[in-house]
Amino acid sequence: MTLWGVVMEKAVFRPFSIVVRGRLVEFHRPAVMGILNITEDSFYDGGRHTSGAAMVEHARLLAAEGADIIDVGAASSRPGAELLAPEEEGRRLSEAVRLLRSELPEAIVSVDTCYSLAARAAVEAGADMVNDIGGGGLDGAMFSTVAELQVPYVMMHMRGTPQTMGQMTDYDDVVDELVRYFSERLDRLYRMGVKDVWIDPGFGFAKTVEQNYELLDRLGELTELLREPVLVGMSRKSMIYKRLGCGPEEALTGTIALDAIALDRGARVVRVHDVRPAKETINLLYPEQ
Repeated sequence: MTLWGVVMEKAVFRPFSIVVRGRLVEFHRPAVMGILNITEDSFYDGGRHTSGAAMVEHARLLAAEGADIIDVGAASSRPGAELLAPEEEGRRLSEAVRLLRSELPEAIVSVDTCYSLAARAAVEAGADMVNDIGGGGLDGAMFSTVAELQVPYVMMHMRGTPQTMGQMTDYDDVVDELVRYFSERLDRLYRMGVKDVWIDPGFGFAKTVEQNYELLDRLGELTELLREPVLVGMSRKSMIYKRLGCGPEEALTGTIALDAIALDRGARVVRVHDVRPAKETINLLYPEQ
């Protein structure tokens, strides 16, 4: 069998869908979520997209390169970062969303926030999805808010906060912990009437470099045990550049390699800074028919 035959034999994709503003959006290949950081202190591209013009320019680039979703973040969640106050984060996100909605009306816009207040403000401004690094654990009203708003929800695994998560990496079995964590929360969300949920294992959040690679190696266990689509966010993170002995600026090749592994293990969404390489990776693994 040729190498291409091996790749094609292994890459079996399960289509999925979400409802966005009353419209069914179907994905027959993995989706790409493009990152738009509008904060000054993000670990890779902080300060590059803080003005309105820069936000729109980068959003247009993400869309042109094939991003299925644009994920807007107004606060850094890197290790040690302090979270913004909910009101301030909501204000920043709402302003950005209104601008993007006016300039890219057809784009699917997600907002990266752990606060129910900020999520509500952003959705009322036109956001389509909520991407929550806290998985509902940093704001007890997040699940009920998402249920009321009836928007797709990305639920991530994290222990503690960005300031404390580095000291919360003691697991008996990291994959078993994630399965139990997501199963319990999914049950709560279903009971509240939330219909579209994506799972994010939280690479780099309350996990050591070694635990991140164990999680990647065993990602297929998550994708098989949990019925909801799994999203992976490893783009330019320290799990890559620490192993390569470089910085995030030189971590694109590593990002492509690890995303390919994750896709082979069943991930259905990749969250990335660099959309074109992600789309090319998907095109190789899942060529259009």
